[in-house]
Amino acid sequence: MIIAATRFTILTFLLFGIFGYAQEKQKFAGISHILQEINPGNKVDSWILVYNSYGKGKEIRISGKVDYIPQFSGFNLFPHEDSFYYIAYSEGGKVNYVLDLEGLKKFVGKIENPQEAAIVLAADGYVVDEEFKDIAGNYHEDKSNYYLDLGKLTSKECPYQKTHYTLTVNKATGAVTHVKDNGTYIELYNKKCANNPRLLKIEKKEEPKKDEPKKTPKRR
Repeated sequence: MIIAATRFTILTFLLFGIFGYAQEKQKFAGISHILQEINPGNKVDSWILVYNSYGKGKEIRISGKVDYIPQFSGFNLFPHEDSFYYIAYSEGGKVNYVLDLEGLKKFVGKIENPQEAAIVLAADGYVVDEEFKDIAGNYHEDKSNYYLDLGKLTSKECPYQKTHYTLTVNKATGAVTHVKDNGTYIELYNKKCANNPRLLKIEKKEEPKKDEPKKTPKRR
């Protein structure tokens, strides 16, 4: 009886541990907050994250002192933005800059949190879509993996469209082990689109035949 009770207690604790570790989906914060979660993988002495909007730079994360020169180009985790970010960092007494997504990926190094996973995946075109976080801007995790729901621009032609994916990122290796295509969530046509369904419907309407006489209303 005592052995059975002990086994039940152990099983209960194991189940609570498993379900306790599994988390509900959480929405990513804004892009600037995601970038502030970076823990540099290189032997960085100090670094500063700068946000540039309309030519004005604002330091939004400061980790030590860096004597840097303001930059006029950088990276962005969301396409079609007028503003940009860049990182100035000191390593071995030398000041370096992160100005593109590939450089950002190297700067992050080993993935240590879901925010860093999203940052690294941005180099492959996946984005945290701040307008549609329910389907393309959230994550959850378990003991082994991060599970990220992200968006991706899959067509700039007609129609312009975005697709959302669920990506499984292994915590130990940082490798993407599975990509699930959840389908298109934005599809936009414009007047220039030859395949615009609305225009196709208009074209399908029958035009009056030239030889067909016009019907005149009957007089009473």
